[in-house]
Amino acid sequence: WMALEGIGLDSLDERRTEAFLSTRKPGCRPRGEAATLRLLLDHLRDGGRVRPKPAEPEGNNPVERIARRYERFLVNERCVSATTVKTYLSIVRAFLADRFGTRTADLGSLTVRDCNGFILRYGGNVCWRTSKMSATALRSFLRHLHQGGEIPADLADGILPATKRRQPELPRSLDPDEVESLIDGCDRTTAVGRRDHAILLLLSRLGLRAGEVVAMTLDDLDWNNGLVTVRGKGRHEQLPLPHDVGEALAAWLRDGRPSCPTRRLFVRAHAPHKPFSGASAVSCLVRRALARAELDPPFKGAHTLRHSLATGMLRNGASLEDIGQILRHRHPETTQIYARCDLDSLRDLASAWPGDAP
Repeated sequence: WMALEGIGLDSLDERRTEAFLSTRKPGCRPRGEAATLRLLLDHLRDGGRVRPKPAEPEGNNPVERIARRYERFLVNERCVSATTVKTYLSIVRAFLADRFGTRTADLGSLTVRDCNGFILRYGGNVCWRTSKMSATALRSFLRHLHQGGEIPADLADGILPATKRRQPELPRSLDPDEVESLIDGCDRTTAVGRRDHAILLLLSRLGLRAGEVVAMTLDDLDWNNGLVTVRGKGRHEQLPLPHDVGEALAAWLRDGRPSCPTRRLFVRAHAPHKPFSGASAVSCLVRRALARAELDPPFKGAHTLRHSLATGMLRNGASLEDIGQILRHRHPETTQIYARCDLDSLRDLASAWPGDAP
């Protein structure tokens, strides 16, 4: 098609691919054509064969200009993950549009009532976790504005915490033998199997979050000292690298990981070998592993292995403080929910209670 249209490779971009797709007969376009062309463009750009994608102009939209400044702050100063940046920006854009519309954004006129009113309206139709994320994003944004002198007072402390309407659900976990069958189900004779085996061990042995696995780079592995750097929640922390995890990572790097320009530790199995697009890719990997092991827990995401590690530690006598340190919880309250998972201790307590059972 490009030859017939006289289009050179250096002129290929999104506009050209859309023009090509528009020539396909309705109903005759194979599924995935648009996604395939996007991947082709990414591959050609990585190899320098096609011009880089132009940056989107900020234009005259006042909300977008403010959002872009906040984005640069998150990326350059807070070093948060790409997923968190995307989530925070969507919330901040919605807040600014709700407060100012298309008018000039007078940030100095913002009040705590504006912020809490938005959270109440925005959170009315979403789950508690999303409402909590909205409050967290607004606090971050307001502190950024105050530190930059764009608002006179720090309004972040006035943001009301998101409240649950019911007791939080118990974390869903797997038994230790189920975790081992999940890990052993990887076909380590293949590159994909070696990659998945290493990821499952990171999730189950170190309790990493899916986003932390995605963010890992080759430079995060300190082989000489047996340490791995974990990047998450705006922090960098070094953790000891267990022997079996180190062996699995070495097998992936030596006999599985393809040669590619990215420094990310884990990449896609098929060309172009790009990093995972986000945490959901790791959760999909876990769901496939659960299906192979014929396990059907109520929740099938990557966090299941994090919860399983914590629950297993608790049942083996670890304290909540120890668990909080392993999981790198910032607040002790976050770890308290695991106290409800120790069913054996609760049964012992119930049997020792004086009097007849109700």
